[in-house]
Amino acid sequence: MKKGPVIAIDGPGGVGKTTVSKRVAQSLGFKYINTGAMYRAVALAAKESWVDLSSDVLLQQFCAGMDFRYYVDTGRVEVDGIDYTDRLRSEQAGELASKVSTKKSVRECLVAYQRTLGEEGRVVMEGRDIGTVVFPDADVKIFLDAPHEVRARRRHLELVEKGLAPSSEVGSDLAGRDRRDSEREVSPLKMADDAVRIDTASVNIDEVVKAVLKAVDERLRGGDNRS
Repeated sequence: MKKGPVIAIDGPGGVGKTTVSKRVAQSLGFKYINTGAMYRAVALAAKESWVDLSSDVLLQQFCAGMDFRYYVDTGRVEVDGIDYTDRLRSEQAGELASKVSTKKSVRECLVAYQRTLGEEGRVVMEGRDIGTVVFPDADVKIFLDAPHEVRARRRHLELVEKGLAPSSEVGSDLAGRDRRDSEREVSPLKMADDAVRIDTASVNIDEVVKAVLKAVDERLRGGDNRS
């Protein structure tokens, strides 16, 4: 049972979820939890352990035996004592995570972990299935969205700013992830029926954060503005 409010922020890659979620959490004095970082860390760890990422059985065995730790206060992620945090924003991590996140065993393992963290309440949890699967009873559900070309451009600029070499296939890679996220059998990416949809294409981060905080205020105060 939740001990306080849970704010779910979902959406595809490249809509600004991480930046927005962090700022919303900071404004509210809530904890911030990045579930995408968890899938990326597990994907990298499994690959480096020579696990066949196409095998649900082998991934289930790996997840059952791993020592997984997500530090809410710092956002750092460790698997079997190895800190993967500084490698999570690479294209490789994103691509691998998109593949393993289609596996039922991985999702069941991490969703259970995410629920344990979120049940403490007063959290902003970012992901792709928070409002539909992880916390379908979240107090506030936000779905950030933007056209594919806008998200691909943002992803390219993000990699450049972080000093990472973006692939010439950023757009097609993102499209592939979108397809896997929306078509997977387990926890597909979709907007919850009671979520507030915010199009981030033509507004800046400050405006998106303001819109999210407005929605949070309305929902937590008992409003019902679901446009």
